[in-house]
Amino acid sequence: MSKSSKKALVLGASGLVGGHLLQQLLDSDHYDQVVSLGRRPLDIQHPKLVQETLDFDQPDPVKIVGDDLFCALGTTLKKAGSKAAQYRIDCLYPYEIGCIAKQNGIRSYLLVSSVGADANSSNFYLRTKGDLEKRIEGLGFECFVAARPSFLLGDRTEFRLGEKIGIVMVQFLAPIIPKSYRGVQAASVAKALIQAANGNLSGTRFWENTELIAAI
Repeated sequence: MSKSSKKALVLGASGLVGGHLLQQLLDSDHYDQVVSLGRRPLDIQHPKLVQETLDFDQPDPVKIVGDDLFCALGTTLKKAGSKAAQYRIDCLYPYEIGCIAKQNGIRSYLLVSSVGADANSSNFYLRTKGDLEKRIEGLGFECFVAARPSFLLGDRTEFRLGEKIGIVMVQFLAPIIPKSYRGVQAASVAKALIQAANGNLSGTRFWENTELIAAI
């Protein structure tokens, strides 16, 4: 495949799926430049990588320019400290950056969402993810893909005891868990989104957990 000259932007590259997105984008022949947008630089160097420090409360539009925007931004309620803070990080920041991206002519928005995302859900986390999906869809990107994975499998940089226990249980019970809720490798979610960005897709697509598993 001949090398193209596309530019990818990544939000949340320090997280589980975001880290896989960043590495796979750097390895991809579809992109000759990959920009990580974050609060602080990552401990990684690569000829194709550009690291831009971003103030999420006042993002600089000059830094949000390219072809495809990949968003894996998110936090936990414990780390955020409050529901209001988590909503701001999980929904408002990705939406506000999406507004700038659309104004700057970015073609595609590729989002890591969640199984069960629903703007009308009684569950705060799922309602937040659903609200973000609805907001991004309303921006009218040429291509908007929201991946809705269930339990994410992979090695995180930070240790979470409850999550480690959950991973073991999910893997042990995998044969009897419906595919809608079966664990999926974070690397596979990243791969699916990169394929979506380069698959001549248009319009809005919601990829459920079963589709993500089938795409592996």
